[in-house]
Amino acid sequence: MSDQSVRFELKIPVQQGSANAIDLLAERCELSRQQIKLAMSKGAVWIQKGKRTQRLRRATKTLAPGEVLSIHYDKRLLDQIPAEPQLLHDFGVYSVWFKPAGMLAQGTEWGDHCSLLRVSELAFAKPRQSFLVQRLDREAFGLMIIAHQQNAAAQLSTLFQQRKIEKHYEIQVDGDVKWQKLTVNSPLDGKHAVSHFEKRAYDAEQNRTQLAVSIETGRMHQIRRHCASIGHPVTGDSRYGKKTAEGLQLKASRLAFDCPITHKKQIFSC
Repeated sequence: MSDQSVRFELKIPVQQGSANAIDLLAERCELSRQQIKLAMSKGAVWIQKGKRTQRLRRATKTLAPGEVLSIHYDKRLLDQIPAEPQLLHDFGVYSVWFKPAGMLAQGTEWGDHCSLLRVSELAFAKPRQSFLVQRLDREAFGLMIIAHQQNAAAQLSTLFQQRKIEKHYEIQVDGDVKWQKLTVNSPLDGKHAVSHFEKRAYDAEQNRTQLAVSIETGRMHQIRRHCASIGHPVTGDSRYGKKTAEGLQLKASRLAFDCPITHKKQIFSC
């Protein structure tokens, strides 16, 4: 099982009696018990009951009839070493991080050990629950807030939804932008989307322009799609522009909001 190409999915319905999770998986796949435990710890094993699906990390969990145990095993992904995000401030019920480029905000069905959400759970002396309240593309880098308590997660999510958290970005786009300021009010996926751009500098040698960006909405790939729509894709954007060695040049550079816990103004920048 050392082959880096090992990748498979397996679903096992629990039909009668009770079953131990690791025993059930060991009976149905060729992984060793140690490999199964490692896959569990890295978020590749799931338990489903009705419409509820959640990761299963406890190997000795007893399962009941009607539950479905599944594993999404990809050795190459599970062998990856997590990037090291930087903890900027800890408020207890939430924390502020610098996410490096290439790091997922949250995991996938194939695992979560390389995601900021999981890393933030294990970053403290006593592990904490972590809740995602905002998103940042894997290829992008910069500031992210992670909640560690359900009430704080709900409050922060509401602030984002009500646009009471200022989100600012610094990007580099291809070409020479001729305007100083531009607002793009163009729907994405049938939903209202507004982005504000301001020119900072032009690099004639590379034919690239530095822009400051603020957004009123948070649609998927909003900045990247709006930039592409005006003929200046973000430098290094392999999806909407052209891939480059240095990667996507999009940084979440500033967050400003009234803290729902302390009710004081908080400003973070990088």
